[in-house]
Amino acid sequence: MGTVAPNLMEVSATASVHKENGVVANPPKELDAGALFVLKSQGSWLHCGYHLTTSIVAPVLLSLPFALTLLGWVGGLICLALAGLVTFYSYNLLSLVLEHQEKLGHRQLRFRDMARDILGPGWGKYFVGPLQFWICYGAVIACTLLGGQSLKFIYLLSNPDGKMKLYQFITMFGGVTLFLAQMPSFHSLRHINLVSLILCLAYSACVMAGSIYIGHSDKAPVRDYTVKGSAKDRNFGIFNAISIIATTYASGIIPEIQATLAPPVKGKMFKGLCVCYSVIVTTYFSVAISGYWAFGNQAMGTVLTNFMGDEKPLLPTWFLLMTNVFTLLQVSAVTVVYLQPTNEVFEKKFADPKMPQFSIRNVVPRLILRSLSVVVATTFAAMLPFFGDIMALFGAFGCIPLDFILPMIFYNVTFKPSKQSLIFWVNTLIAGVSFLLVGVGAVASVRQIVLDAKTYRLFANM
Repeated sequence: MGTVAPNLMEVSATASVHKENGVVANPPKELDAGALFVLKSQGSWLHCGYHLTTSIVAPVLLSLPFALTLLGWVGGLICLALAGLVTFYSYNLLSLVLEHQEKLGHRQLRFRDMARDILGPGWGKYFVGPLQFWICYGAVIACTLLGGQSLKFIYLLSNPDGKMKLYQFITMFGGVTLFLAQMPSFHSLRHINLVSLILCLAYSACVMAGSIYIGHSDKAPVRDYTVKGSAKDRNFGIFNAISIIATTYASGIIPEIQATLAPPVKGKMFKGLCVCYSVIVTTYFSVAISGYWAFGNQAMGTVLTNFMGDEKPLLPTWFLLMTNVFTLLQVSAVTVVYLQPTNEVFEKKFADPKMPQFSIRNVVPRLILRSLSVVVATTFAAMLPFFGDIMALFGAFGCIPLDFILPMIFYNVTFKPSKQSLIFWVNTLIAGVSFLLVGVGAVASVRQIVLDAKTYRLFANM
């Protein structure tokens, strides 16, 4: 089976080319333009930590107090901790497989490369590749929608009687993304993603402080921590909450992030994951616990909605503006990170790896195609302001297989642990339970779409 080989810089670093009797043994294949230009292998483990944090820690974490309303204190915190442990373990397994393949001279730079080389060509071409592409592009649409909603929220705070519509704010956010999408490579986002890391800490601190302030004020709602609804609603709510929590930990681009590391990569991904999960523990638990403590089972889909109160805001306007600006800026970084798989596919198909990256031959199609992808994503976000419900369905079919199932399969197939070993059965158990969650999560997502369908309208001002 074919493999993606290192570029010339990597060849010299790993000494993968040897001459024997004047003949080159195992000569590396040339990289395609997507790997050569978008997935440049020049980063450090710290840069990797920035990329990982931006790909995982996003404003969706503001939904965690709502997830706890569906599970209660004990169930919610157990699920939150378990999901963190499982994904940290899962992402480390992916990294170990990638490091092992590099030792064999087959450095894999993309998720579909792993599936192709480990499971067979069909898996990469017809399952993992398309699945990852549409999940990442769906995340771009969802982030564009969220960015537009944040802009509208800021506008209404400063101008409560404003007449501007949601699609206008989505278009504005799309204009910013149009500019950021021209960043040439994943590695070139390292400074943006450092700022993103700081911003997610900032708005999480604001949410925690706001929740504690409201909880101790005379404006505090009457707190009730019982799980609401009929037995049927509570059962569906459990799976809905698990889907929310799983989505907050999802990445889907771990191999592409590891591809940005300068070789040799051994041990660097683990350090990057430690950076990322230190931020995750700090933000996820502080937001989930403080938000649920302050609002109980009245916590809404995003805790920022609770801050607005029933009649007037429960926090000063300047504080709400600051929190939303932090959120808006960070979601723009998340959007650009999830554009990278799309950019890589376009570069592979339309760029010439034998020409310089910034030659007219490569710059013109890059500018046109990246701009077109942003315009299409912005149009879908404006047309479908209920896209979050659809994305939940995509998440069940995409995020769980990519982040919870395939890493276990890749490890077991690559290293072939004994069927009597603990690691084999742990991996099998995680993959099996996750497979069941795909089905149940999909059913819960479809049910939610049906319940919300009466509010669906193209270009709705939600």
